[in-house]
Amino acid sequence: MTAITGPTTPRHRSRARTTGSLLSLGALLATSVTSTALLTAAPATAAETLLSQGRTATASSSEGEAWKASAAFDGDLTGTRWASQWSDAQWIQVDLGSRTDISRVVLNWEGAYGKAYDIQLSDNGTDWRTVSSVTAGDGGTDELAVTGTGRYVRLQGVTRGTGYGYSLWEFRVYGGGSAQPEPGGAVRVSGSQGNWQLTVGGQPYTVKGVTWGPAMADAPRYMPDVRSMGVNTVRTWGTDAGTKPLLDAAAANGVKVINGFWLQPGGGPGSGGCVNYVTDTAYKSTMLTEFAKWVDTYRSHPATLMWNVGNESVLGLQNCYGGTELEAQRNAYTTFVNDVAKKIHSIDPDHPVTSTDAWTGAWPYYKRNAPDLDLYSMNAYGDICGVREDWVEGGYTKPYIITETGPAGEWETPKDANGVPEEPTDIQKAEGYTQAWNCVTGHQGVALGATAFHYGIEHDFGGVWFNLLPDGLKRLSYYALKKAYTGSVAGDNTPPVISGMTVTPAGSAPAGGEFTVRADVRDPDGDPVTTKILLSGNYANGDKRLVEASYRSLGNGTFTVTAPEKLGVWKVYVQAEDGRGNAGIETKSVKVVAPPVAGTNIALNRPTTASSAQASYGDCPCPATNATDGNATTRWASDWSDPQWIRVDLGSVRSFNRIQLVWDPAYARAYEVQVSDDGDTWRTIHSTTTGNGDIDTVETGATARYVRLQLTARGTGWGYSLHEFGIYS
Repeated sequence: MTAITGPTTPRHRSRARTTGSLLSLGALLATSVTSTALLTAAPATAAETLLSQGRTATASSSEGEAWKASAAFDGDLTGTRWASQWSDAQWIQVDLGSRTDISRVVLNWEGAYGKAYDIQLSDNGTDWRTVSSVTAGDGGTDELAVTGTGRYVRLQGVTRGTGYGYSLWEFRVYGGGSAQPEPGGAVRVSGSQGNWQLTVGGQPYTVKGVTWGPAMADAPRYMPDVRSMGVNTVRTWGTDAGTKPLLDAAAANGVKVINGFWLQPGGGPGSGGCVNYVTDTAYKSTMLTEFAKWVDTYRSHPATLMWNVGNESVLGLQNCYGGTELEAQRNAYTTFVNDVAKKIHSIDPDHPVTSTDAWTGAWPYYKRNAPDLDLYSMNAYGDICGVREDWVEGGYTKPYIITETGPAGEWETPKDANGVPEEPTDIQKAEGYTQAWNCVTGHQGVALGATAFHYGIEHDFGGVWFNLLPDGLKRLSYYALKKAYTGSVAGDNTPPVISGMTVTPAGSAPAGGEFTVRADVRDPDGDPVTTKILLSGNYANGDKRLVEASYRSLGNGTFTVTAPEKLGVWKVYVQAEDGRGNAGIETKSVKVVAPPVAGTNIALNRPTTASSAQASYGDCPCPATNATDGNATTRWASDWSDPQWIRVDLGSVRSFNRIQLVWDPAYARAYEVQVSDDGDTWRTIHSTTTGNGDIDTVETGATARYVRLQLTARGTGWGYSLHEFGIYS
């Protein structure tokens, strides 16, 4: 994965713990409202849970079947909504199933909001008592602290804020716990060798966390859901002025924050810039000053849990240096981390300082050079249980937390038949989170908790691999982590489960042709499921986005899919949604190859020459003959300039009716196909100025001995490159 480009941008991949191998929103702010009741969030409790999602809901009216009451309780924050008729005094209510303590109500209004309304509780659904009244609502997100007990919770509209009715994306009710607040005050790492604990205000605190993915400004929107998972901590990679909305929303929901500070080369091998920690005193001075500024700004914020300096830089320095110089840089880097830790402690003695890496081989450097760290941190995925073993073998004298974990990453999984990492299934990913938490809690007195990767909403190659809720859709992994932190997901509506996914043919789908995808989809809750097919060109052209494929359903979980025009290995995704904010996603790879061409390739192994050829670069030498050798894995590559040419001698005057050009990513945007009988006098039979690098099939026929491509405009900054130049009779 590419490096972080700014101090508040989270990374989306990590690395293995013991090797140096390379891995790699719209804003909806909570608005203030005026009420006769307390409208700030109540102190969240350790046992507080989301009570209303998926429960039976009714309303005084709706605009139609698509806007019925249940849409406000399905967990979909932006996709479904309840909408009433266009008059005042409308209501919507939810049956929690049994009488329970209520502590908080969160209303996510659509544009048609309530200006004045009451929140009411009832034991029988008939007799209502008002526990909160809003008289000057202005839309957005209203978060109401309430105190009371009931089975039914009702929003009773009084006055609309617009000319439409009332409309809610989500109506969430929290409670079920005691009224005791989370501990506040100084954070300490206390105890003795092998018997440590983290304390907050003197009370034991185990980190049950996630890494933070949405925009900081969107924290008020997502933090209630984070809290409903049993999460008490979120981790960031950068801290600056933009961090405050996250900290404020976290504090309002009883969640703490591990505030990160980014140092180059962050993110492990292949990521970030290279800094000389031995000689670059200016960079170190600048970072030290910057970090101190934000420590002073947020040291008294109630959400601050600890400070985390750097991310995977000890490992990442191998991308910048080698040999004895690498050793010197790693010592200098960890010495600088210690300088930062001492500076932070001088400003803020009440919050610990740690530093993250993704390689337990970094810990000896910290042990030697960074004694002022209060604890260590490690990013570990498929091999997380090995962290304990390495800690014991290393004889370390400080506890640790896991700052990224989850299912096995692409740098850890075996390759599939197409040579790309085999992505775990949804079930395997969920098991990965469960295993990770068991490994952490199994190292009692040393591992003080974890922030799992990743509470992110990106719906791309990496987002599907690692995010708990890509595109806002909750995965099996989301519920596995929730169960790990809370002990139960009883009553939750869970995602569809996909099994038996196959792609046929997986290794030879013709470009622009068709291949078949099949998968079995079931929903544990019996919800109707919508299934679609998506593609990612991550391994073919570097485009990590997921785009919907052109496909048609044949029924029984079978789909005919149109293959991309671009050659290479593509990822194929089956995504099944239940309409309740959940999704199952499975993926396999497909190799897109040049489509077969009827006839005989009369250019095969014929003498081929070119204006130039790269002698050495990457996989070169790349002579002209590679374009006519019948091997799609070899290529001709020219110099990086215009114009260039490549020609084939057919040996005698031959007739042909089709030419197929299989381009490498370094393609021609403009070129002519020319023919000659003597190799001196040429005539043009085809030309284009709109080449796009896909396979070009020229249907123009001719009779000639020589065929030449006169290449006049490159499509990239490189030269011209052809895998195959086929001429068919």
